[in-house]
Amino acid sequence: MVSLGCPKNLVDSERILTKLRSDGYAMSADYAGADVVLVNTCGFLDSAKEESLEAIGEAIAENGRVIVTGCMGKQAEVIRARFPNVLAVTGAHQYEEVVGAVHDAAPMPPNAFLNLVPEGGLKLTPRHYSYLKISEGCNHRCSFCIIPALRGDLVSRRPDAILREAEKLVEAGTKELLVISQDTSAYGVDIRKEPRMWKGAEVVPHMTDLARELGKIAPWVRLHYVYPYPHVDQVIPLMAEGLILPYLDIPFQHAAPSVLRTMRRPANEAKVLERIHKWREIAPDITIRSTFVVGFPGETEADFQYLLDWLDEAQLDRVGAFRFEPVEGAAANDLPGAVPEEVKEERYARIMAKTAAISAAKLQAKVGRTLEVIIDEVDGDGANARSQADAPEIDGTVFLRDAGHLKQGDIVKVEIEDADEHDLYGAPLA
Repeated sequence: MVSLGCPKNLVDSERILTKLRSDGYAMSADYAGADVVLVNTCGFLDSAKEESLEAIGEAIAENGRVIVTGCMGKQAEVIRARFPNVLAVTGAHQYEEVVGAVHDAAPMPPNAFLNLVPEGGLKLTPRHYSYLKISEGCNHRCSFCIIPALRGDLVSRRPDAILREAEKLVEAGTKELLVISQDTSAYGVDIRKEPRMWKGAEVVPHMTDLARELGKIAPWVRLHYVYPYPHVDQVIPLMAEGLILPYLDIPFQHAAPSVLRTMRRPANEAKVLERIHKWREIAPDITIRSTFVVGFPGETEADFQYLLDWLDEAQLDRVGAFRFEPVEGAAANDLPGAVPEEVKEERYARIMAKTAAISAAKLQAKVGRTLEVIIDEVDGDGANARSQADAPEIDGTVFLRDAGHLKQGDIVKVEIEDADEHDLYGAPLA
């Protein structure tokens, strides 16, 4: 399995592998040992599509028997034009189709062992953290995005099914649940009037209710991809109570009202600043991570400076930035005012310098504090860990000394001794 793209794709890969394992298939660590290769593609940006096509090409060159699934499955003709020998092409979260294609390409011999799948399913992440997908698709029509065309409108999972999966993951060793979807804050809008029984009580399909119940199951619960609806305010008290991690991943994308309007995003950035200040009053340790697009069509120097000034005010903890890239099928491609590539690069460098300085100051303020961390890796006498402010893969690391006695998945208290722009350094408390 070659799994590309976002954590939502990773969950799709895990589901496919879990079904295949229950059917008796085993995974190969390399191309040579595989009867068939699955490539789960990403199709969000042209650069991601090219990476997916390169991965398909490598798999064909190394093995020759390749099944393609994922977001690029919507463009089967592009894939087949370049690689006519692929065995099958299926779309995103078409689990039955891809499993069926594997059965056709590599039929299982009779009497396969069917009892070798762990209760929590097969995972592509370390044992101590798991992504938990709560819905598919998205109802928004942002001008730069083609996700609804790839994955359809929002379809929420039943809350009892989500909570049952969370319990199984925790029983299998998960300490941190990373809640993901295209729009976590929209969870349940399609099934709002369909509460489900869980542990003798009704659970309403709503982000706040779901977060509260998940907080009773796992030690750490982290919310990703949250659109800033007003009801997001309701989860902040859960963070103050310690039920879920004081962490919000909100892709604001920009701050200048004119750019937000052309992006088809909420344009009341002043209200957002007020809410951020209130969130920090309720949960002082809250970490807010976000992503921004620079060089969007029509973005002026004044718009960009507005964004930099907004960041000075917002003081976001973790920020990623992207240069605008046209995506085939996106409405933004037809907008006037294309920004030259050299201007995009210059603005990208400026926003990264700005956010790095904010991050460095915020991390420096943590020196001398005692923080709770989760251990990701132990190597000799040292360990790599993450604080509650750090999601895996995308945020910082807490590098620990004198930590050889710890093990992966431990949640321990550490004293922070030093910091740089993105990471912390410290030692476990005796």
